[in-house]
Amino acid sequence: MAPSPSMDSKSWDVISFAVDKGHGVKGLADLGLETLPKQYVQPPEEQITNSTVVTDDSIPVIDLSNWTDPKVAEQICHAAEKWGFFQIVNHGIPIEVLEDVKEATRRFFDLPAEQKNKHSKDNSPTNNVRYGTSFTPKAEKALEWKDFLSLFYASDDEAAAQWPSACRNEALDFMKKSEFAIRRLMEALMKGLNVKEIDGTKESLLMGSKRINLNYYPKCPEPELTVGVGRHSDVSTLTILLQDDIGGLYVKKLDSDSWVHVPPINGAIVINVGDALQILSNGRYKSIEHRVIANGIKNRISVPIFVNPRPSDAIGPLPEVLEGGEKPIYKKVLYSDYVKHFFRKAHDGKETVDFAKI
Repeated sequence: MAPSPSMDSKSWDVISFAVDKGHGVKGLADLGLETLPKQYVQPPEEQITNSTVVTDDSIPVIDLSNWTDPKVAEQICHAAEKWGFFQIVNHGIPIEVLEDVKEATRRFFDLPAEQKNKHSKDNSPTNNVRYGTSFTPKAEKALEWKDFLSLFYASDDEAAAQWPSACRNEALDFMKKSEFAIRRLMEALMKGLNVKEIDGTKESLLMGSKRINLNYYPKCPEPELTVGVGRHSDVSTLTILLQDDIGGLYVKKLDSDSWVHVPPINGAIVINVGDALQILSNGRYKSIEHRVIANGIKNRISVPIFVNPRPSDAIGPLPEVLEGGEKPIYKKVLYSDYVKHFFRKAHDGKETVDFAKI
């Protein structure tokens, strides 16, 4: 029996309903709950308050309509150093591709729980397709108000066979149509590190694998008490993020305890540096803590593409970065080990990167 909106969360098993049975937080929201289940109440220090939000600053917005302009590459490298986040416009990804993948995300999460749960950790026939809720429920003291579908790209054939039909074509199209922009961004960032060209080895390190997530943040009964996503930095080299028009992504200012909202811009893509690129650049490019607030008025979606090294790659400071005598800050680590370390625990800000420090 499904719980009623008036039921106390102590009288029924929220974890079983949301996590084990696959209803997720969308299922909780669809019940019309008037109060937030205690399992989702974050400690006060993890709740975003007006006192920590900066309203008079914003991450850079970079126009990519002229890729050959040296100033564009300078802007990209500067943003990666000083912010770790920036938005791009005139990036060449057709607006209809962006709209289609947003609609496909809504379509997947509108499916019955039984259909979505076929792709859960316990039920999915492949580790490359994973539906779930929160981040790592078994490791978290307080759950996050988010459901997700994570799709690791291995090949077109596997995607055709394993990715859910409700969103398969649109997710693939977004990944493929973003490849040109990803390569141009990587080329600009590498030139800033004195890497002359991206050869086969560098291509594997920088963009040897990709994962696309479809994220769903349903309307929350008491949004001020929880988070959509807790404080973390990504483990990618770059993350390519498509927001809807709701907003809710906050970025921590470098060397500050303040948070800056990343406002949705129609047709724009949010770019952020991941831990792997911070390590490869020996700390020059910064992977920055970010988080997502919960929303009490509307459902929100986002679609990130995580551009990563291959799991079998060892990541460490690039030789070109160290050739002038710069001392390495990070040791070489197997990328798959780094990722496993990240997913074993709850979101904890920037602590994962310490795993690679000398």
